[in-house]
Amino acid sequence: MSEQKVALVTGSSRGLGKALAIALAKEGYDIVVNYARSRSAAEDTVKEIEALGRKALMVKANVGDVDKLRAMFMQVKEEFGRLDVFVSNAASGVIRPIMELEETHWDWTMNINAKAMLFGAQEAAKLMDKGGKIVGVSSLGSIRYLENYTTVGVSKAAIEALTRYLAVELAPLGIAVNTVSGGALDTEALKHFSNREELLEDARKNTPAGRMVEVEDMVKTALFLLSDSADMIRGQTIIVDGGRSVLL
Repeated sequence: MSEQKVALVTGSSRGLGKALAIALAKEGYDIVVNYARSRSAAEDTVKEIEALGRKALMVKANVGDVDKLRAMFMQVKEEFGRLDVFVSNAASGVIRPIMELEETHWDWTMNINAKAMLFGAQEAAKLMDKGGKIVGVSSLGSIRYLENYTTVGVSKAAIEALTRYLAVELAPLGIAVNTVSGGALDTEALKHFSNREELLEDARKNTPAGRMVEVEDMVKTALFLLSDSADMIRGQTIIVDGGRSVLL
């Protein structure tokens, strides 16, 4: 088996996922770039990774579909024979008031956000013969009320609970599991919120650190959790919000 380190970041064609994939490439990892819709965006990510001298495997897969998720990990096994890092970043969700939610909205959001982390972690662990790191991605909606955020907030709370269970049960395999949770990030995902400007204005005005959280802040924290320096941090959700959640 090759000694070259390999990382899989779901939803890595854009936004936080892309930033994480490129940061890991800079750290010396070959990268599995996962996308669900935009092939051209994924290709751009691949080009940036290859420009850094690293190998990139591009895989289209809706991670909310367990069969497609498992097929993606099979491709990783065939291409690299191993996995060192799994970042369950891909996210989606229906932003609506509770009384307008339908069963399909619930299933779609829970599958892509939470189910994908559980079954992704199962498959990742099978490829981590020498141990590894798994990181999930959450948001403040997991612990606080955000308008129209029910399905996403509950799915993120599930991610944080999964993080604790995975951390305990995968520890004997040498696998550390944690989650990074962020405040309002001005990414493409936020464009789906009808109250986007209100959320951003709140973050600008009410973050004790004096500025809103940026993607790079999340990346730095995730890289720390994925590093040897964080080996004894297990089952934790690290909040990166400049102190916003401390305030009422």
